[in-house]
Amino acid sequence: MTTPDFSREIDFKQIAIAVLVAGLAGEIIFELYAWLVSPAVFGPSLQPSKLVMAIIAKISGLSVPYPLAFVLHFGIGSVGFGVFVFLWRQLMPGRVFLAGLVAGLVLWFVAQGLLAPFIGRPFMMEFGTYTQSSFVGHVGMTLIMSYLMDALISRQKRNHQKQAD
Repeated sequence: MTTPDFSREIDFKQIAIAVLVAGLAGEIIFELYAWLVSPAVFGPSLQPSKLVMAIIAKISGLSVPYPLAFVLHFGIGSVGFGVFVFLWRQLMPGRVFLAGLVAGLVLWFVAQGLLAPFIGRPFMMEFGTYTQSSFVGHVGMTLIMSYLMDALISRQKRNHQKQAD
């Protein structure tokens, strides 16, 4: 039995940096899409911060100002969604597109199919233009995260391999 050569692998810090950079880039692109592209293509701008405000109000009775809700969603999107995409990539190694697609579908369903009804909106917002735009935003964001993560981790592995040689 041979022992695997882990000297060619990258460490947790390098993976964490790739996940955070991809998460941040994906969330920035999502916000640009939500505010600039969605209104032009679908009509409504996506405002997930309002969903955050409504969830906090329902759970705690606290009124959270929009800027704080925006920061909360941005943080969750950058870090949490980045980690979520990374986990799907671990379940589907080598399937960058599929991992990003599945992660986006799950996040879209959670937002529109679970969280929206939780705050009193219709299931999947009755599949209207907001839900359609949300689909494009969530899936697009996670595909970008998945591909960027793949590029960053692949580059780090190549650099690590060069240093090991």
